[in-house]
Amino acid sequence: MSVPKVLLVDDVKLLLELEKNFLKHSSVRVLTAGNGEEALEIARKEHPDLIYMDLNMPKMDGKSCCAILKADPELRSIPVIMVTTAGSQVDELRCREAGCDDYLTKPIDRRLFLAKGRSFVPAIDRREPRVSCMAEVALVNGVVIGSASCSDISVGGLYIAAENKPKTDHELQISFTLPGSGLKIKAKGRVAWDNSGNPRSKPKLPSGFGVEFTEIDTDAIKEIKSYVEGQHIKNG
Repeated sequence: MSVPKVLLVDDVKLLLELEKNFLKHSSVRVLTAGNGEEALEIARKEHPDLIYMDLNMPKMDGKSCCAILKADPELRSIPVIMVTTAGSQVDELRCREAGCDDYLTKPIDRRLFLAKGRSFVPAIDRREPRVSCMAEVALVNGVVIGSASCSDISVGGLYIAAENKPKTDHELQISFTLPGSGLKIKAKGRVAWDNSGNPRSKPKLPSGFGVEFTEIDTDAIKEIKSYVEGQHIKNG
């Protein structure tokens, strides 16, 4: 059986890197394009099993590209998930008019990204390996909240041990030093889930909350990826 192919289309390289990392542990071949013209060329050549397509891009936007794909008898069966701006009803309408199969809004929720993709390509894996990572974390949410500690990490986010937590879905600015590398990582994230209260949903973890990265630079992703892989090797 051939390995499914997933085409990621976005003119922002950072977003492409984030989406590629979301799919890192899935048994799929990842293809990328920077605009609608490149996407059409790759789609005609490779016939991907799924396309994630940004709506607003130079040269050819996502709406135009999706409409052309859906009008082509040889390509129309390829599922297209459009990625657009959160809360924009105009953008949502443009996605629907293009004939897309589903859509996502920015900032992209990793779990939703994978869950929607898995509905079209079962080989997409929603799990993400996490490793222990003891580090002090500075948190900012409009005003300084204070410091807390990280207890585990993945390329998609980290778990923060703290008695007090911001509300779920709150945006945070995060700053910490990755153990072993000395690299100071600064990122934006959102509170994805709560593990405080009594009883806790995951009692083996200290009281705290999970944070999902929403903005993080490519070098930081590479360092976290290297750290996670290194810890896996170290721990067998």
